[in-house]
Amino acid sequence: MFAALLTTLLFATSAICGYRVSKRVGGIEANFWRLTLALFFLATWTHFLGKDFEGAPGWFMLSGLLGVGVGDTAYFQALPRLGSRRTILLCQCLTAPFAALIEFFWLGTKLNLAEILCVAVILGGVAIALKPDDHLKISARDWQIGITSSVISAMGAAFGAVLIRKAFFVAHADGLYPDAGTTGYQRVLGGILIPAIAMLLFKARSAHTHGGLFEPKTLQVSRDKWATLWPWVLANALAGQTLGVTCMQWALQTTQAGIVAAIIATTPIFLLPLTRIVEKEKIGIHSVIGALIAVGGVIGLTFFR
Repeated sequence: MFAALLTTLLFATSAICGYRVSKRVGGIEANFWRLTLALFFLATWTHFLGKDFEGAPGWFMLSGLLGVGVGDTAYFQALPRLGSRRTILLCQCLTAPFAALIEFFWLGTKLNLAEILCVAVILGGVAIALKPDDHLKISARDWQIGITSSVISAMGAAFGAVLIRKAFFVAHADGLYPDAGTTGYQRVLGGILIPAIAMLLFKARSAHTHGGLFEPKTLQVSRDKWATLWPWVLANALAGQTLGVTCMQWALQTTQAGIVAAIIATTPIFLLPLTRIVEKEKIGIHSVIGALIAVGGVIGLTFFR
């Protein structure tokens, strides 16, 4: 449970950093560079201190292909359109029930009645706390793309989480117990394929539009743009796909995907003060009430497990 809560705090930090970067350079480029940095950090850990490709690398890479490749690519399309608060709300609130249903139908893992009620309380509290009552400020097109991208992201994340559980089952059955950093590296390795292809297509289109990527004017604009963004990209990579995903892998070794996803669904609660500072969003009374309900659900879930 501690690992899941730590993941929540790290994901909240990552969301703020990701929003800042994606607003400046777009979701495709922001997602690619934070994954590239995360892959470097995790590879360094794995090949020097971890266990290389021990475990069930095929399953972990498949998890990354769906959870990171599909899920995060869609997430970074929603982020600049809906903002970090709404995007996290939609993605996390949908991921938890999707993950529980997938794990039930595929792996036969059941939640007891008390756990189901606590998950419902957590998701209900998050929904109350972050009710997007100011959506009229978002254009209809951005609203539609943001909602669709969030649903796709939640589905990818749910499948990815359940596949992590399956991967650990396979590894443990073979008597192998890889550490969370090693499995996180295998997951990002499988997940970077789709963002890399998207980045290549994006750069090709950009080069066609602006007359070449290596034109002096283009290079100068790129240098000026990235000079102030790299600290945010670095923080996003460390908090999200490096430390955050490692903690999530740690949690999923021993805890059902539906429960882990429900706890991580409280990420928007941690976002409340951060979005107030960074995105200038107001925090109303319904946000405070919803936060208390969600935290109560997490405490209940810890007790009833």
